[in-house]
Amino acid sequence: MTESPVCLADPHLRPSAAPPPDGPREVVILGSTGSIGTQAVDVVTRHPDRFRVTGLSAAGGRLSLLAEQAHRLRVRTVAVARADLAGALREALRALYGAEPLPEILAGPDAAGELAARPCHTVLNGITGSIGLAPTLAALEAGHVLALANKESLIVGGPLVTALAKPGQIVPVDSEHSALFQALLGGTRGEVDKLVVTASGGPFRGRGRAELAAVTPAEALAHPTWAMGPVITVNSATLVNKGLEVIEAHLLYGIPFDRIEVVVHPQSYVHSMVQFTDGSTLAQAGPPDMRLPIALGLGWPDRVPGSAPPVDWTRAHTWEFFPLDTDAFPSVPLARHVGSLGGTAPAVFNAANEECVDAFLAGLLPFTGIVDTVAAVVEERDTVPSGTSLTLPDVLEAETWARRRARELTGTATGAEQEKQEKTA
Repeated sequence: MTESPVCLADPHLRPSAAPPPDGPREVVILGSTGSIGTQAVDVVTRHPDRFRVTGLSAAGGRLSLLAEQAHRLRVRTVAVARADLAGALREALRALYGAEPLPEILAGPDAAGELAARPCHTVLNGITGSIGLAPTLAALEAGHVLALANKESLIVGGPLVTALAKPGQIVPVDSEHSALFQALLGGTRGEVDKLVVTASGGPFRGRGRAELAAVTPAEALAHPTWAMGPVITVNSATLVNKGLEVIEAHLLYGIPFDRIEVVVHPQSYVHSMVQFTDGSTLAQAGPPDMRLPIALGLGWPDRVPGSAPPVDWTRAHTWEFFPLDTDAFPSVPLARHVGSLGGTAPAVFNAANEECVDAFLAGLLPFTGIVDTVAAVVEERDTVPSGTSLTLPDVLEAETWARRRARELTGTATGAEQEKQEKTA
């Protein structure tokens, strides 16, 4: 990449003392009914003296849960991504609120972005996928602290996000990047030799490429450590998720790709490490519980006591580390290549992967075909080059093209797309 990455998540900006409390910190949770969102709700409800949730958003697949969260947290605003569900959401809320006034309802594809710009202190973006980009930009433009679990928005948005974000405005919520964020406190920027991102290895650790060809969706969704949504779980099985995290680490901390390493750690207790120039390595360890990085993202610069049970050091533990098998899992080197290209290449990579995961889950694409197809789509696309003035329309156009091309290659294209392909063939 020709541009200089900005160190957005800078742990050294931590104040020497927390500012005087002025009441609970106002928080907006985007993607509140998903895995990250429900755990964030758990964190804030156990600490009402620290946090007050003012707004919630969700895609709309779990309306009853969204309504229950809104009622329990007494939020000001509820947003749903599907405009046609506004009436159903209102009815679900009315069943809980009775004669009490309902919260404001926002509905439609821009609802989460509108909510992210509303007055608050911190926006937790727990949306899955690149649709989280617009809310990320809205939260940053409004000057809010962004607790970022939606890695895709940073990856596909790249320069758009870095241009808006002030140093320290983004606090990472991915467990790996939260670990790096904490370990980086152990030295200055110039003392960092490399970042070591850990991976559980997913459900297929130790299998060769030939053994992966017949993997079923049910097997891919059986992650040995983490409970996550289907897309992220499949991404963890292909290690695409780890490739995305390498790009994210580069953008967050400004470390070149050749100094970001991936190592397999099946137990998932060491979340990532920072190796310093003197040979010392600092690791952040904790149980595989996302409430830890969520609480740190919401509470920074302070830790939130009792966020999750700590490691029990009275018991014996064996923690293993293995090199990554890039032949069986080529997604990480592909992501390094994509990240080095910059421009719209990460958007193409991510969008094509989302389509390929859908095709795999529908039984229309073999497991190994996910990354193979993504690589083919990336190879075909002439991306907006790194160093040019990337725009949001550039990103959206690249994503649209990548999704369409991935559907063509996987045989999941719509009739109109197939007809267009035949005419241009």
